[in-house]
Amino acid sequence: MIDAQELARRISNINKAICNSSLKSDRNPDDVTLIAVSKYYPLELISMAIEAGVRDFGESYVKEGLEKIQTLVGHESFQCVRWHLLGHLQKNKAKKAVGVFDYIHSVDSVELAEIIDNEAQKLGKIQKVLIQPKLSDEDTKTGIDLDLIAEFTARIADMENVQLVGFMAIPPNFDNSESTRPYFQRLRTIRDEAIGRGHTSAVHLSMGMSDDYRVAIEEGATMVRVGSALFGPRQSN
Repeated sequence: MIDAQELARRISNINKAICNSSLKSDRNPDDVTLIAVSKYYPLELISMAIEAGVRDFGESYVKEGLEKIQTLVGHESFQCVRWHLLGHLQKNKAKKAVGVFDYIHSVDSVELAEIIDNEAQKLGKIQKVLIQPKLSDEDTKTGIDLDLIAEFTARIADMENVQLVGFMAIPPNFDNSESTRPYFQRLRTIRDEAIGRGHTSAVHLSMGMSDDYRVAIEEGATMVRVGSALFGPRQSN
């Protein structure tokens, strides 16, 4: 496991890369949020990242995320941290997810959105969500069909305890990061079309990971999800 000094160096380098990519595309670097993807990484690394100034963390599994959040609640900077659920959310886990995550990135069905709305209503909470469109034909990728997005966004707009704040994408894996650019461009178009239909809060584009976040920023990403470039090789549980 890397030490605090090495982690701080990596955070600094990634923030510099975010700044450079933003300026390259005439964007304000402050408009891009670094989400440290902490899935499968130990609490020690997450705590060091919080101490180094990282304020957004992403988990893929509700159970793992909940355990970490409950353990870290005593950290002096815990109240400043935002938690993002990045992985596919099973409907039977929605209740727990709404209770702990500030953002749910992977909403891909009206039924799931309705469950989230109901659970958020019970908690007196407005749950921020992002829609995950299906941008490729890969069987391993979830997401809502592109021809259903307009109807989906309209349904969410009618929900009292769900706020649509943007869209999320996971492109296919490519050896060349440039190959992801068309997928990022497509997501940006989807976002812009939604805003054009009146969904003015749907400003976020959650796209780009360790290998391609620079390209994603050039194409408009407002949230980049970086794990291995920060924390090193991941070991699955």
